[in-house]
Amino acid sequence: MRDNQIFIIAEAGDNHNGKFDLALQLVDKAAEAGVDCVKFQTFVTENVISKFAEKADYQKQTTGENESQYEMVKKLELSFEQFRLIQKYCQEKNIMFLSTPFDLDSIDFLEEIQIPFWKIPSGEITNLPYLEKIAKTRKDIIMSTGMCMLEEIGAALSVLREHGAGKITLLHCNTEYPTPFEDVNLRAMQEMKEVFGVSVGYSDHTVGIEAPIAASAMGASVIEKHFTLDKNMEGPDHKASLEPEELKQMVRSIRNIERAMGSGKKRPSPSEQKNISIARKSIVAKRKIKQGERLTEENLYIKRPGDGISPMRWYEIIGTVAVKDFKEDELIVE
Repeated sequence: MRDNQIFIIAEAGDNHNGKFDLALQLVDKAAEAGVDCVKFQTFVTENVISKFAEKADYQKQTTGENESQYEMVKKLELSFEQFRLIQKYCQEKNIMFLSTPFDLDSIDFLEEIQIPFWKIPSGEITNLPYLEKIAKTRKDIIMSTGMCMLEEIGAALSVLREHGAGKITLLHCNTEYPTPFEDVNLRAMQEMKEVFGVSVGYSDHTVGIEAPIAASAMGASVIEKHFTLDKNMEGPDHKASLEPEELKQMVRSIRNIERAMGSGKKRPSPSEQKNISIARKSIVAKRKIKQGERLTEENLYIKRPGDGISPMRWYEIIGTVAVKDFKEDELIVE
């Protein structure tokens, strides 16, 4: 990840619907949008989900109730070999490939193909063997914190650090799809930074791009956002995802916010220096003034431009003598 620039992750997730060609199209759209990284989800369904696990409410709403969570997720699974090809395609498109592992075998595979760092999802933050295995690779980690109490985050951080993890960045997150705006709680991102002394970011599941843009202005070092080829596609996460043009707009907005944040030092910017004399005012002659005449509130006024004597010196100039003849509106000089 680059220093001093917000790292933008386009979360393809499982929005390829288990189809390899759609996964490649998602890579294309992420690269076109100008994100730093496109991220998928790598899992072996049998290792992740019990056949008795129920769907989340949002999954029932988007995919129906006629199948189990296991059956739904199995249809979204891509093979390890397909991920090798996706990684190679990302290299051709000059975009970073990343994938979140959801089981120990997937950690081994992603370590084998040398992903640059780990992205731990919210659901694995209480998975001790998983955390230990990732930490032992000694790579940097970005970890989402949806559904978490501070104590749970602290416990996960302790495990990761104890077992050799590299730099850790925490992402504030809400795991409801889509997240109601009243539940976003962006200020929690700042609380995590203060409590844990780590870099923070935001993983967004709201509809639209307002929340990630706001998080960028609040100091997020990483922004993650789901995207899809079409929100109307069948699958659990499409409706809470951005379409390609929205993703481009989000990236443009974040980069603009990034530039707008500036140095934090209050001083005139280079672009506005030229406006100082135009917008500010000076002390001028209210009427004709003869040389030697005393300057008073009756014969002086304050008008633009601002390249003469500053009105902040008004009482200093009052009572002095005109050094020359002045025409009406002429700048007073000493």
